[in-house]
Amino acid sequence: MMHSEQPALSIVVPMYNEEESVGPLVDAVRDALNGEPSWELVLVDDGSRDSTVKIAEALAEADPRVVVLQLARNYGQTQAMQAGFDRARGRIVVSMDGDLQNDPRDIPLLVAKLEEGYDLVAGYRMRRQDKVVTRKIPSWVANRIIIWLTGVRIRDNGCSLKAYRRELLDQLHLYSDMHRFLPALAAATANARIAEVPVRHHARRFGVSKYGLSRIAKLLADLLTIKMIATFRENPLAMFGLGALASGIVAMGFLAAWLTSFVQRADPLDVVPMNAYVFPGSALLCIALAVFLTMLGLIAEEALQKVRAEDQIEQLDLARARA
Repeated sequence: MMHSEQPALSIVVPMYNEEESVGPLVDAVRDALNGEPSWELVLVDDGSRDSTVKIAEALAEADPRVVVLQLARNYGQTQAMQAGFDRARGRIVVSMDGDLQNDPRDIPLLVAKLEEGYDLVAGYRMRRQDKVVTRKIPSWVANRIIIWLTGVRIRDNGCSLKAYRRELLDQLHLYSDMHRFLPALAAATANARIAEVPVRHHARRFGVSKYGLSRIAKLLADLLTIKMIATFRENPLAMFGLGALASGIVAMGFLAAWLTSFVQRADPLDVVPMNAYVFPGSALLCIALAVFLTMLGLIAEEALQKVRAEDQIEQLDLARARA
């Protein structure tokens, strides 16, 4: 159900099989924001199989500030968070987990820091209440890798408690497990101004964690994607050009191997060796790939120049309107 009054603050909480947590969570958010004049709590059910939706809808009936968004199936936390961001109507949006490990009392702290002029404020968990081997150590390693690859110095990328300006979220489009790298993604794609604040962290009271070591490979792939975006977003021809260069070098290697095979051949001249077809055929494929990548780079550069030109025209129009 849509409400006519637009709230100043939206809290987005993805939930999956959190029937025991949803009630205490709503109470905790309500108590923490008791002094806030206008807010909404967007509960995104990510295909729960328990009574999470039923309980959440009952809470929404009792309090119009609570909004329930039910997804058709279990898409994952990133997609649930993106759906919540799309539904949120506040000028400021806060994300947090639904397992009661994040503390809603820290929300005003993040909002106050955001109001100092930042686009994104990330919480970092003090005295984290998680298992050492399966959660703390992998998280510590992942944070160091993220800093090394992206240059964005965030201590705790895995903490879901973050505050964003609406304008920043409109520039971000999350997929895969990208919610884990939101600060790096925001810096790479929107040049976001980012700050950190310490936040509380509690041990999980109900249910079991939905994350483990099995996600490492997927997280590394997402991290490499962000690295590519950060490195080549302003010069896509360089990225495609590197690929074309590598393909050209491989093609030269195949051609050299082909010529060498003829010089060193011991078969009679009327016998055609298999590599007489394999090496030149592979070389032609690599050359075609190099040409294709070069054309993609040129097209990407042209598209980027068009976007830049449109941005300049928009800025000029805004300047004339203000004058």
